[in-house]
Amino acid sequence: MRVCITIDTEFSIAGAFADPALRPASVQMVRCDVDGRSQGLEFLLGCLRRHGITATFFIETAQRYYFHDDPMRALAQRIAAHGHEVQLHLHPCWSVFQHDDWAERVRAQPRQDDLAGRDPASTLKLLRHGLATFTEWDLPAPQAFRAGNLQHDDMLYRVLAKAGIRYSSNIGLSVFNCGHPDYQLHAGRHLRHGVLECPILSFRDWGTHVRSLTVAGSSFAEMRWLLDQAHAEGLEQVVILSHPFEYVQSRGEGLRTARRHAVNQRRLERLCAYLAAHPGRFQPSGLAAAASQPLTSASSHNPLLRGRLLHTTSRLATQVLYDGYGQLALHARKP
Repeated sequence: MRVCITIDTEFSIAGAFADPALRPASVQMVRCDVDGRSQGLEFLLGCLRRHGITATFFIETAQRYYFHDDPMRALAQRIAAHGHEVQLHLHPCWSVFQHDDWAERVRAQPRQDDLAGRDPASTLKLLRHGLATFTEWDLPAPQAFRAGNLQHDDMLYRVLAKAGIRYSSNIGLSVFNCGHPDYQLHAGRHLRHGVLECPILSFRDWGTHVRSLTVAGSSFAEMRWLLDQAHAEGLEQVVILSHPFEYVQSRGEGLRTARRHAVNQRRLERLCAYLAAHPGRFQPSGLAAAASQPLTSASSHNPLLRGRLLHTTSRLATQVLYDGYGQLALHARKP
């Protein structure tokens, strides 16, 4: 079973839409420096290297409408140099910065970051901007796409096919559910309008409550339990979601005051060690590499796995206690 650790790598509006006097945040949202040490990107690269894991970094490109000095270029090239997949990620809200009257536009239409329901021509323009960005950055052309906020609809897949993008990972039902019956996808690989969708694994953690499998929102015990279940179910692929900024706790916009998130870093270390220790059962893989494998009768298997109540309550207790302590520690730090 191929296991795809995917990392959405993006900058932040950082409150600028609410207060135009504020400035979006760039490199710090990816590096997540704390006391001169990167607890985001460099922690991730180091952890993955230690355990021999190949991951997929979905690189956001629409931020170039604001950051004309291109700070993401060096970050993306560093990730690629470490042997990881770099694929395309888009938050359409950044495109409003191409207009001098962007603040007025945001006030008139606050939902600037919606891909679901967006005009297809506008979405296609953003995709082509992203593809051109990869070319300018001397990166391999992206084969896979992930929508900002995991927003998707039927039209998005038609536009992705038109742009020549073969694979996607847009669906995490606890984050965004378009309501369309064809997109109630928990696992597996599913062809939609010529694009092969590889959803983030969804599971029930208690009762009918559905969660998507993320490092920040799942304990190691939950991740191990679900991986073992997925393998027993005969799933060919499991997709896990993360972000660089999840490996720090922060206060204020743009991670100006931050500390290492020891719980989340420990979760990722244990996950990677578990995968590396069981090569006969799990194969860590880039998402496009996993998606490109031949389809079989089991490829579209779409079970909704179940977590364990003990794991859920333990994770909730850990997060409440650690987050509470972390906020106290952050208030004690000087910004």
